[in-house]
Amino acid sequence: MRFEYYSSLSLVLSVVVYALAMFAHAAEWAAARRDTSLETEPERQLVGARAGGSGRPSPGSTPAPAAGESPEGSGAVRQRVEQFGRVGVALTLVGFLLSVVGVVCRGLAAGRAPWGNMFEFTTSAMVFIVAAYLLMVWKANLRWLGLPLTLLAAVGNGLAVTVFYVAVAPLVPALHSVWFLIHIVAAAVAGAAFNVGGLMSVLYLLRKRAEDRGQVRGYLAWLPTARRIDLLTYRFHAFAFPLWTFTVAAGAVWAEYAWGRYWGWDPKETWALVTWVIYACYLHARSTAGWRGSKAAVVAIIGLASFWFNFVGINLLVSGLHSYAGV
Repeated sequence: MRFEYYSSLSLVLSVVVYALAMFAHAAEWAAARRDTSLETEPERQLVGARAGGSGRPSPGSTPAPAAGESPEGSGAVRQRVEQFGRVGVALTLVGFLLSVVGVVCRGLAAGRAPWGNMFEFTTSAMVFIVAAYLLMVWKANLRWLGLPLTLLAAVGNGLAVTVFYVAVAPLVPALHSVWFLIHIVAAAVAGAAFNVGGLMSVLYLLRKRAEDRGQVRGYLAWLPTARRIDLLTYRFHAFAFPLWTFTVAAGAVWAEYAWGRYWGWDPKETWALVTWVIYACYLHARSTAGWRGSKAAVVAIIGLASFWFNFVGINLLVSGLHSYAGV
C-alpha cells in the first residue's frame, strides 16, 4: 500500500486517540471535584496560617481530610485522579506517535518535507505542540495542562483530515528554497511554545480568579499557584518570541529569493508582524507593574488567537502570495 494511505490512516487514528486522551483528562478533572483535601477556602487557609503552614500540602505529604471526610475516602479520590491523569498522558503519547508516523509517511509519499499545504502545516504543527507538552510533562510534571492540550490536538488533527486534506502534490516553485525549511521549522517551534504558553494563560486566569475569591476547589486545587503558572507562562513566551522574530526575518529572506523583495505587505507577512507586535506587548506588559498578572495573560491569549488566525484564517479568507497553502 502507498505511504499516503498509511499517513491518512495514522492521522485519523491519532484524532481518535487524542479524543480518548481528552476524555481521560476530563474524567481526571471530574474526579478532582470530589477531592476536598486541597481546598483553600478562607477558613481552612486561616487554620493553615495559624499552624505556620501555607494551607497546601507539600509534595509527597498526605493532606488532612476535610470535615466529614474519611482519610480513606480522600485517598481513594486522589488515586482516581492520578489514574485518569496517567491514562490521559499515555494516550497522548500514543496519539503523538501516530501523528509522527502520519507526518513521516506523508513526507515519504511526497518525496519532500511535508510542509507544502495547509493540511501538512497543521498536522506537523500538532506534532511540535504535543511534543513540547510531553517534554514538559517529563521534565516539569506539566500534566495539569492535559485537558486543553489534548482538545487542541484532537481538533487540530481532526480539521486537518476532514477539512484541510489534499492529495500529495509537488511543491510550488516558491517553496523550493532552504530558507523555506528554516522558516517553517522556526515557526513550528515558536508556535508550539506560544500554544503551550497560551493554554497556560487560560488556566492562570481560572486559578487566579479562584484565588482572588478565596475558594480554590476541584481540579484548580491540583494546579500550581497562579504565581507559578504566570512564571511558567512567561518563560514559554520569552523562549518563543526570539524564535518568532527569527521566523519573520527568515521569511523575509525567503521572500526575496522567491519573489524578488524582502517585504511586500502580503496579508500573511502583515499578520505575522501583527502577531509579533502583540507578543512584544505581552513581554512588555509582563515587566510592567500595572499590567502583570491577569492583564498580561489576556494579551497572551489575544496573541495566540492572532497566531492561529495568521496560521489558518489568512490562508482561507484572504488571497495573497501565500494562497498556495490554502485548501
